[in-house]
Amino acid sequence: MKYSGYRQALFIFDRIRSSIEALGGTPGDVVRTRTYVTDASYVDAASRAHGEIFHDIRPASTMLVVSGLVDPELLVEIEATAVLPDR
Repeated sequence: MKYSGYRQALFIFDRIRSSIEALGGTPGDVVRTRTYVTDASYVDAASRAHGEIFHDIRPASTMLVVSGLVDPELLVEIEATAVLPDR
């Protein structure tokens, strides 16, 4: 089943959030995101998903349009860098 760029972005951001929380952090610990989209028409959808996750948190953010990802059904890929508090 192929998901929209928006749904893919939300899925990825949810995995990022879950991973950070598993390490004892929060989305507020994210300091940078990089979003790769395979078509410029997905920029608004990925930006909307980013805003829903990070609304008041303003990590540095870069979005790039790339010619493709490893799997043709992938429309969006996202990297996040978080600085977690010492435990």
